[in-house]
Amino acid sequence: MRSRTRNAPRVAAVVAALLGLLVPLLSLAAPAQAAATGFRIQNGRLLEANGNDFVMRGVNHAHTWYPGETQSLADVKALGANTVRVVLSDGHRWTKNSAQDVAAVIAQCKANRLICVLEVHDTTGYGEDAAAGTLDHAADYWIGLKDVLTGQENHVIINIGNEPWGNTNPAGWTEPTIAAVKKLRGAGFSHTIMVDAPNWGQDWQGVMRANAQSVYNADPTGNLIFSIHMYSVYDTAQEITDYLNAFVNAKLPILIGEFGGPPDQYGDPDEDTMMAVAQQLKLGYLAWSWSGNTDPILDLAIDFDPTRLSSWGQRVFNGANGIAATSKEATIYSSGGGDSTPPTAPGTPTASAVTSSSVRLSWAAATDGTGVTGYDVVRVSGAGETAATSTATTSATVTGLTPSTSYTFAVYARDAAGNRSPRSGTVTVTTSSGGSAAVCGVGYRVTNDWSSGFQGEIVIRNTGGAAINGWTLRWTFPDSQRITNLWGGTATQSGAEVGVASASYTATIPAAGSVTLGFTATRSTTNPSPTAFTLNGSSCAVT
Repeated sequence: MRSRTRNAPRVAAVVAALLGLLVPLLSLAAPAQAAATGFRIQNGRLLEANGNDFVMRGVNHAHTWYPGETQSLADVKALGANTVRVVLSDGHRWTKNSAQDVAAVIAQCKANRLICVLEVHDTTGYGEDAAAGTLDHAADYWIGLKDVLTGQENHVIINIGNEPWGNTNPAGWTEPTIAAVKKLRGAGFSHTIMVDAPNWGQDWQGVMRANAQSVYNADPTGNLIFSIHMYSVYDTAQEITDYLNAFVNAKLPILIGEFGGPPDQYGDPDEDTMMAVAQQLKLGYLAWSWSGNTDPILDLAIDFDPTRLSSWGQRVFNGANGIAATSKEATIYSSGGGDSTPPTAPGTPTASAVTSSSVRLSWAAATDGTGVTGYDVVRVSGAGETAATSTATTSATVTGLTPSTSYTFAVYARDAAGNRSPRSGTVTVTTSSGGSAAVCGVGYRVTNDWSSGFQGEIVIRNTGGAAINGWTLRWTFPDSQRITNLWGGTATQSGAEVGVASASYTATIPAAGSVTLGFTATRSTTNPSPTAFTLNGSSCAVT
């Protein structure tokens, strides 16, 4: 990420460059593999020392700017992450993280059973941002930490420098990257090394894609993984699948080291495809970022509070192909290093709080020798089933249902090693014909504005004494505003009238709680705010 702000590439150049990125990578022979002392790369896959295939599922955490937020590692672990990418500084641009501080971060990762990706952020945008440092300077920083890092090869991956080249002459990225990798290997590092792409990490001119094989071949150990950052450049499924498959087909290891979902004036990232393709190809992803962004729209948690996930945070942790549903803990933390015994089946779920669009399910806990870490709720239809939601507790609210419709649900349990239990018994429910009433308040504000459009935020507050389970928010725009994209729900618009149905990860609003929606829209010369909102047919106070 660009320090704590976004810095998207020029749109016209992006489009032109992406159209030219159809030349596939050359699939050349990989260098000989060195003996593993921890994580290693084999046949394009990231493996633990015991040969277990490891797929990162986690987030980025801005440690260097918020060194007091040490609870964050425990919080992201509790939400299901198996990896955290930790922002550090080598002292070129921000306050240098000391050896003692880095050792403490590693200890906290290990105590919370997380894999630690450590990165130097000072290199961000080199060649375009005059304040950025070099990869060579970053390599010297890592060498200065050698005593702290040696022996941590099972737990730590070294990301040499964040987004180490801007949009100015990105072809200059290749040689400094090779030199930094060789410098670390020459200093005796055997860790898996991660390298970020140029173009502020997004490689929209294809330099990393075209030169990945030569960079990989320059590592005498072959223990190197590439990191692509996906923001508004990657706004179509084709761009995402083409890029990731180019590396997979060439047997070159890659992960999505940063990605965002909320749209901005440069475009709307297709995070659903990013997460789905990463799951399909078994590639890692690390969402940006836990909390503390200059633009809070990218905060997964509000004010570092894990009980106040934003709509972006709910999407990453609890949505389809999200962390809760797909993360598997590294086996280095498992008892004996290779738990293969699944949990027992959970109890048959019971249904309560049935509305027109949601139902709350509860079940008896499963048991497991090393501990149950989560549950997957599925919707059963004949011999088939589809994912409904995931949770770390023995209850969950399923949303997005159709009124007056029959549904059948069941539950699976997961343990820390990723083993899945037999399926529970099933429960069948029929949704009601109307939504639940609501006592509510709505806050509406414009967060960004440009000549023909704007970005807005809506906070829905539950001011009643009971949880709202499933909702539809309605309002009328006073001028010619029109929604172009919305996150946190599903929007429909007819003329000036807008309706938003809750998403699975925003449907439940606890008493005295809130959810936040974000959207982009077009406008004409004026942009007056709506003055009235209803939630499930009830009028809301407007703040």
